[in-house]
Amino acid sequence: MIGDLEIGLDAHDADLAQRKLVKALGEFGGYIGANATWIPNYGERYRSGEAISNAFLESAVNQVVSKRMVKKQQMRWSPRGAHLLLQIRTRVLNDDLAGDFRRWYPAFMPASEQQDVAA
Repeated sequence: MIGDLEIGLDAHDADLAQRKLVKALGEFGGYIGANATWIPNYGERYRSGEAISNAFLESAVNQVVSKRMVKKQQMRWSPRGAHLLLQIRTRVLNDDLAGDFRRWYPAFMPASEQQDVAA
């Protein structure tokens, strides 16, 4: 579809604005082609009742972070501290943190695994 737009616009005597548009369409088409596997089909997700937006989560995170970043807050976060906290939280949500600890501390065993070994 993007290729069709490019063909429709591609003319040798095109003005500068049209040439810029053709270039941008080409770059966009390349991006879509390279990332098609990771781009969700939002129509399909909507029809199956799945979430198509995480805006409510982003809003909650923004509220918490902005509240902790204001100067009047007793326990104020520094920008670096907020960044590190979000990095750790992301690792926890992706179930990557335990693997990181195992790499740093080979004897590390999460509590859930300790219970499995004890049983």
